[in-house]
Amino acid sequence: MTTILAVLEQRDGALRKGAAELIAAARQLADAQGGTVDALVFGAGAVSGTDALGAAGADRLLAATHADFAHYCPDGIVATVAGIAAGYRAIVTAATATGKDLAPRIAAAIGAPCGMDVTAVSLSGEAIRVVRPVYAGKAIQTLELTGTPVIAVRPAAYPPISAGKTAEAVAVTVPPFTRRLTVTGIAAPEQATIDVTEARVVVSGGRGLGEADKFALLEELAAAFEGDAAVGASRAVVDAGWIGHGAQVGQTGKTVAPELYFAIGISGAIQHLAGMRTARTIVAINRDKDAPIFKVADYGIVGDLFEVVPVLTAAVKAARG
Repeated sequence: MTTILAVLEQRDGALRKGAAELIAAARQLADAQGGTVDALVFGAGAVSGTDALGAAGADRLLAATHADFAHYCPDGIVATVAGIAAGYRAIVTAATATGKDLAPRIAAAIGAPCGMDVTAVSLSGEAIRVVRPVYAGKAIQTLELTGTPVIAVRPAAYPPISAGKTAEAVAVTVPPFTRRLTVTGIAAPEQATIDVTEARVVVSGGRGLGEADKFALLEELAAAFEGDAAVGASRAVVDAGWIGHGAQVGQTGKTVAPELYFAIGISGAIQHLAGMRTARTIVAINRDKDAPIFKVADYGIVGDLFEVVPVLTAAVKAARG
């Protein structure tokens, strides 16, 4: 029986958002061969949110507990995964900042191929086929990986599923390991309540806003989504110091794939498109009707953002009651 291992992330004792999406990707691979999905969680103790993994599609919940797992501990995680990897058809992680660090470490440890920033997975005979954007999103690459590949799946590439079951809980033995890297803490941006990579809605602003203070318009629109939205930005405004680097979307920032993406006052340079063009629905607002962003937008509004955004905010508030 084919079994897929999904390595999930936790922070401060709570499962990170996106776990259900990663389970959905693993579930697709497992179901193609009548297999099962194991969800592996590392923590210093019990991790909240894991009780919902069965409903998200996991057959078993594997808990690896160690004091060093209070924060991200790649040496311990790699040692644990390497010890059980032989029993799996594939290993999947999220293509987050942490996952992008972890996936190649695991692949190197077990001598396996690695697919990064993957947006689709499927079986192809004895191989696993993965699809990923390359060259700043200008092209799509398809790879066929053999053995027990390690696959980092882009957040929000798969919608969560509802399996309606409970995962069997199993304790995993953590083997002895040498800790070469120690994470002592994680500093989150002061103004960010939700990371752009985890938000269902991203409201991004560019130079068209004119000045840093005008980001208040975008914050109000994001707030209208009542916890589902985060504020993003183009590289130009981050470089100008208008907003922190944690909000930057693009080739040198973060890659996002939300259900809804607002590009407000953003021209649409290829560097920015590389980080958001896989969003399910893109809404662009720009005064320049020839702005490149309109070529990738599902909906385009040619107009003054200072007039359009308040109207959008009011409409969202009214729609959400």
